[in-house]
Amino acid sequence: MPTTPDMTTASDPGLLDSLQHQVAVFARRAEQTRLGGVGQVRNSMDRAAYLLLNRLDKEGPMGVKALAASMGIDSSTVTRQVAPLVDTGLVKRTSHPEDGRAVVLQLSPRGQARLDEVRSSRRELMAELTQDWGPAERESFCALLTRFNSALSARQTSQSAPGAEVPATPES
Repeated sequence: MPTTPDMTTASDPGLLDSLQHQVAVFARRAEQTRLGGVGQVRNSMDRAAYLLLNRLDKEGPMGVKALAASMGIDSSTVTRQVAPLVDTGLVKRTSHPEDGRAVVLQLSPRGQARLDEVRSSRRELMAELTQDWGPAERESFCALLTRFNSALSARQTSQSAPGAEVPATPES
């Protein structure tokens, strides 16, 4: 139920059906294209790889546990997803500066170049798809999509906590 007095969404199953259908269509189309931008070959990147490289770029070098925690996934998942990135030279494994036994993951120069290329291509795609939108529409869509993703994340986090109940309305 919404936390605001406006209860139109909660009482309109047709609107909720339409919303869930559009989200499903979006997920399918996004996966089909991997949100590749202009020039499919240069911008195709596995979703997991993109998210890992993006996180390392934004937050800097970190260990597997820290990376997993920051992404809200299991360490074993990060280890499995990082392996091909290391094998292809997009991520480097180095020793932790304070604890030589610990491993730190960081974006390699090749990984940075590849990430920049994919980001640029995806920006071009977003510009193309929203070319007839005004700046306020783009900002509004981005804000609502961010809010939607935050609510999904909060729900997932609350469901994965032992003994936790899903809140009726995520606050993000």
